[in-house]
Amino acid sequence: MKLSLKCIVIVVINFCCNCYLSAQNTPIEKVIAIKSKINIPPLNVIIDSVLKNNAMLKFRKQGIGVKESTLESEKIYWTRNLGIQAETRYGTLNSFSTSADGNSTAAFATTATQFNYSAGIYLKFPVFDFLNRKKQITLARLEIEQAISIEQSLKDEIRQNVIKLYHDLLLKQRILQIRSESLGSGRVNMQMAEKEFRNGVIQVTEYARISGITSNLEADYEFAKSEFIIAKSILEDMAGFNFGITN
Repeated sequence: MKLSLKCIVIVVINFCCNCYLSAQNTPIEKVIAIKSKINIPPLNVIIDSVLKNNAMLKFRKQGIGVKESTLESEKIYWTRNLGIQAETRYGTLNSFSTSADGNSTAAFATTATQFNYSAGIYLKFPVFDFLNRKKQITLARLEIEQAISIEQSLKDEIRQNVIKLYHDLLLKQRILQIRSESLGSGRVNMQMAEKEFRNGVIQVTEYARISGITSNLEADYEFAKSEFIIAKSILEDMAGFNFGITN
């Protein structure tokens, strides 16, 4: 039987690996297993944490606070037309007076030190402010309601996104477990195939086929592992804490 160069290379490499494993007395068992399982918190815990740590949601809440302050300011805006005014003066005052009779005119000048003061309350009544005040208050209230609606919409969007990511993480964890078990079984089959090949039970073509299957299982496992780590990291970053590991 003519063997291709690829089959010969695969046989040599796997034979060398088998010799090394035999020298180390490696038992025939699953070499890939999930020794630790990610302890993913409940969905409601993650949602609450994400809502608490979301920067955009904090910005929206601050915007509501600003608009509430604006409404309070509008309610007391009318007081700017009401006030108290006081004035005091102290100093030397000069006064002049004249008197006249039929024949002559007399002028008199007097100097006196005095302390004068005055106090009072004033009230202005701008017609525009009076007519526009109700509209300004209504506008401020509508802006608060609008900000609250935007905040609630953002909460719903965040909640729905977290639900999708959460179940996607559970799915990727399950797929990783399946890939891990499949790779463990594939490596067990590979070790058995190596022994059978050395004992002449199977041919080179069968040995190469099993080796190719094992390589594909290895690649599938690495892809599943990478996708799981990415999904987990994204959800941890949004929640603001790392998920624990249980043995």
